[in-house]
Amino acid sequence: MNRTRLGQSGLQISRLCLGCMSFGAPERGPHAWTMGEEDSRAVIRSALEQGITFFDTANSYSLGQSEEILGRAIRDFAQRDEVVIATKVYHRMRPGPGGAGLSRKAILQAIDDSLARLGTDYVDLYQVHRWDYETPIEETMEALHDVVKAGKARYIGASSMFTWQFAKAQQVASLNGWTRFTSMQPHLNLLYREEEREMLPYCADQGIGVIPWSPVARGRLARDWRETSARQESDMAAKRLYDATIDADRRVIDAVGQVARARGVSRAEIALAWVLSRNVVSAPIIGARTTGHLDAAVKALSISLTADETAALEAPYVPHAVAGHT
Repeated sequence: MNRTRLGQSGLQISRLCLGCMSFGAPERGPHAWTMGEEDSRAVIRSALEQGITFFDTANSYSLGQSEEILGRAIRDFAQRDEVVIATKVYHRMRPGPGGAGLSRKAILQAIDDSLARLGTDYVDLYQVHRWDYETPIEETMEALHDVVKAGKARYIGASSMFTWQFAKAQQVASLNGWTRFTSMQPHLNLLYREEEREMLPYCADQGIGVIPWSPVARGRLARDWRETSARQESDMAAKRLYDATIDADRRVIDAVGQVARARGVSRAEIALAWVLSRNVVSAPIIGARTTGHLDAAVKALSISLTADETAALEAPYVPHAVAGHT
């Protein structure tokens, strides 16, 4: 497994990150397609065996159960200092003030809760899951700085937001001598490339690591557009992200199929190879639910797309409305 640095930081990560959104009993959250602990542990163990040591979860995934499952698996299968654990804060975890958002109260409580569920003294990367329109960014950045200085997080990062918001947060941190974001976790795949306009160039210019979510568009790039899956049928978030553009996206999906057939590889490998070919990308987040999904992701690391293949994959794309920032 290849290694790389997360942006300009000294944090070494595997070139692939295992996303843990699928881990947790369906009744513990809004997703009917999540899986229990036994199946989740099998995927985590397989990832470690293949050299994937970077894991991304969130406090809101299955209302904390994803963190609990990941924490127990890491204690059983690996040494804590050999893995990189990332988690997030923002979405509602309980009723009342401080149960959601990025206020100082919410962040300081959420990090302690996440550490307890993960069974660790620190996380390597603590990320804001979205932008909080109700809390001054100065309050958020100072609270995150205090989390780092308390030794509860080694680095901080952010997920989908507008580039002006991300730049404002970085500027606020710089002006006050607080910890800046090391990474950005944007929505990026062959079906959604709007982050190429501003966010990715900004990250490249500022030396910020990029760890895209949904690199195979929640499985839509891994199969013919006429096919479906149990997850696709029940994943309401995917429907919000992609159903409005299905007519345009079909041409992209067909192009992925053509390149995959010519190569004799899976569609998922081609879709991931395209994301990996973006110079600014540190590690895509793989939402693997089976060891087969992991195998395809690892194989993608060895695929170098030609200029003609890249052009064929990118040509059908049309501009999309912003999706994933809320």
